[in-house]
Amino acid sequence: MAKAYSNDFRQKVMQAIELDGLKKCEASQLFNISRNTINLWFQRKAETGNVKPKPRTVSQQNGKIRDWEKFRSFVKEHGDKTQSEMAQLWDGEISQRTISRALRKIGHTRKKNIWV
Repeated sequence: MAKAYSNDFRQKVMQAIELDGLKKCEASQLFNISRNTINLWFQRKAETGNVKPKPRTVSQQNGKIRDWEKFRSFVKEHGDKTQSEMAQLWDGEISQRTISRALRKIGHTRKKNIWV
């Protein structure tokens, strides 16, 4: 995800428009940002009274696989099956993609090392 512009930068742009009389299109060219961004900042200022960026929310990964030891033993038992088949055999509703991410997380690979 893209990083938000700093509050200091936002204040400089808004000050250039409001106090210095710069047009929005001129400010967008001068500060190398889109005019839509400036419009969104004005809209935010009208709604909240400031142009600070919204705080980012960190999503808590409440994954469908919570018991990793159980999953490791499941992989040992059903490791020869495809990910879709493993998803059908797993307790509860789970997708093939979730199985794929979980296999990568535990370091399981289907590639064989013939030199060992």
